Amino acid sequence: MSTETDLPTLSPKDTSPTEMGVAPSQSVDGFGPVLRNPKFLVLWLGQIFSQLADKIYLVLMIALIASHFQTADQSISAWVSAIMIAFTVPAILFGSVAGVYVDRWSKKGVLIISNLLRGVFVFCIPLLLWLVQDQPNWWELPPGFVFLLGITFAVSTLTQFFAPAEQATLPLIVKNKHLLAANSLYTTTMMALLIVGFAVGEPLLGLADQLVESFGITGTWGKEFVVGGGYAIAGLILLALKTNETETDRQREQPHVWEDIKDGLSYLNQNHRVRNALIQLVILFSVFAALAVLAVSLAAQIPGLKAEQFGFLLAAGGVGLGIGAFFLGHWGNQLPYRTLSLWGSIGTAIALIALSFSIHNLVFALLSTTCLGFFAALVGVPMQTTIQRETPAILRGKVFGLQNNAVNIALSLPLALAGVAETFFGLQPVLLGLSGLAIAGGVLNWYISIKS
Repeated sequence: MSTETDLPTLSPKDTSPTEMGVAPSQSVDGFGPVLRNPKFLVLWLGQIFSQLADKIYLVLMIALIASHFQTADQSISAWVSAIMIAFTVPAILFGSVAGVYVDRWSKKGVLIISNLLRGVFVFCIPLLLWLVQDQPNWWELPPGFVFLLGITFAVSTLTQFFAPAEQATLPLIVKNKHLLAANSLYTTTMMALLIVGFAVGEPLLGLADQLVESFGITGTWGKEFVVGGGYAIAGLILLALKTNETETDRQREQPHVWEDIKDGLSYLNQNHRVRNALIQLVILFSVFAALAVLAVSLAAQIPGLKAEQFGFLLAAGGVGLGIGAFFLGHWGNQLPYRTLSLWGSIGTAIALIALSFSIHNLVFALLSTTCLGFFAALVGVPMQTTIQRETPAILRGKVFGLQNNAVNIALSLPLALAGVAETFFGLQPVLLGLSGLAIAGGVLNWYISIKS
């Protein structure tokens, strides 16, 4: 049984000004102090290479499926769906469990090892495909594809350790008053890499193959070199990270997984600010996951766009997120977080309503999705910052593991349900329903905050 029965709680005197509705007293420094922090720069640079590899990984899998397993009369969808399932299952199974161990291990060690191992797994792909290329099917599947499923499962499992360790490291190296700016940079980077990864992934992998072939090396080593190299470079960069982590920042007892997860849930139950922030993030990710599915149908109905060009809508949303994160990094600390969350939720709802009526106008649709991204940043960045600021160091792994678990479930369910809902109710009613969900979450968070 876990001995951690007395979870950290906050007394009334600990109530943060961001929750009380009073603007923080610190000066507005924007991104300057964060960008002058060498520890943050190392973590940020590691994030860039690691997340870029993450984004191109799916492009790599699609390229390998198309060149090794898909036949001329087959759709690639079934193959890709199997890869996506292999990537999603570890997030649901191990998200919370990983956080329990992250609380006890060196955060720096987890960040380095998870990246280096992911790189090793990707580098092994060409060799494994070569070894089994003439083997009979396993369970009615090509053995090479079975290996791809296994490697994808392993890479995703390691990602479940990397994510809470990264979130738990940020408060160790950045002062509380600069966390909002740091999270704003992280959000901007994440969205930029999402756009860049899908936009340049295919040509970059093709260029890498050509470069490798110019040295007389055959096969697909170039593609794996780009993705595996991204993970490996991230791991090597993070060797230079100094986290200032001490033994008091870690749990010292042996892990009791289910008891520790219950401790994390108990802490969320005690701390309304962290709990509300987590609920807001789950709602936000649910809305965006559903929108990612609906974007294909939306693009097909907008004059000037084709279904396969839905990425333009998602890119516009990414641009809006980047603008919102930039705004928060410079001026966000002048406003209470609960106010930012309420404005963001209302703005998100209005943008979704506008999007539902912009089906016949490309410019209006792009403007609506840009506004959607901007207002989503007003919800996501302050809520993530709240969780980091309020959670004690010894509980961060558990709480971020639970967050990772909840967010991945929030991403998975809309992916399954949004398309079905559109089939039965139509695109516009579903978008209007999402707007209602967004505004309900913001109002609920505001109401609980002022009552608690």
